[in-house]
Amino acid sequence: MSSDDVWQPLLRALDRWNRAGRRAEFWLRDDDAIEPTEPLDRLLDLTARFEVPVMLAVIPAFTGEPLAHRLAEAPYASIAVHGWSHQNHAPAGEKKQELGAHRPREVVLGELSRGLSLLADLHQKRALPILVPPWNRIDDGLIAELPRLGFTALSVYGPAKPASIKMINTDVDLMDWHGTRGCRAHADLVRDVVAQLDESFDGANRTVGLLCHHLVHDEQAWAFLERLFEITSRRGSRWRSAAGLMDPGKAIGA
Repeated sequence: MSSDDVWQPLLRALDRWNRAGRRAEFWLRDDDAIEPTEPLDRLLDLTARFEVPVMLAVIPAFTGEPLAHRLAEAPYASIAVHGWSHQNHAPAGEKKQELGAHRPREVVLGELSRGLSLLADLHQKRALPILVPPWNRIDDGLIAELPRLGFTALSVYGPAKPASIKMINTDVDLMDWHGTRGCRAHADLVRDVVAQLDESFDGANRTVGLLCHHLVHDEQAWAFLERLFEITSRRGSRWRSAAGLMDPGKAIGA
């Protein structure tokens, strides 16, 4: 299958939206930022070229002024709290989890409060009160406590479940974590994006969330993002900011 053939299902799906007089919507989350790196520069340059807002999930325990200085020059980037140290506290044999029930609740909440305060001090208005749990996992008992810490939204991976806080989830992950640990096949990614678009078109009426991890991208991951941005730009799709998803009146960029 040629590269152009791989993308035909997405082109047809977006044309369907256009014929109906509607705009398909996307948003982008990138995890594990800590400091300026060449991959981060590449992500910021790519998203800026296509005017695509990106929410960076930053690990508070290991970040500082260098990242804040770099992002001051990145008008399309915003910041979310990626746990505290991205440290696994689950015992052997369980799925990795930092925000689980393995430690006293107040200890976990204290770290999250500290992380939110630290990132707000470093990044000011660019820092959003959104929690991105490491490994996309959080104990249900912690979720109800998040608003009192100052969080107004939670972002994990997969279909949103009913919660006491606004959910801004991602739907399509670029990386093949259980196989090559590189980019998933472009045809598979396109299939998943189209499935989300079709679901939204038929009644879900929501924004499709893409999840990436700049530090581990191979060339296929970068190529997928660039081609996706090109196609959606030409087809008049809208890339939403995380701030805009939280409050349409406070959108950054589109």
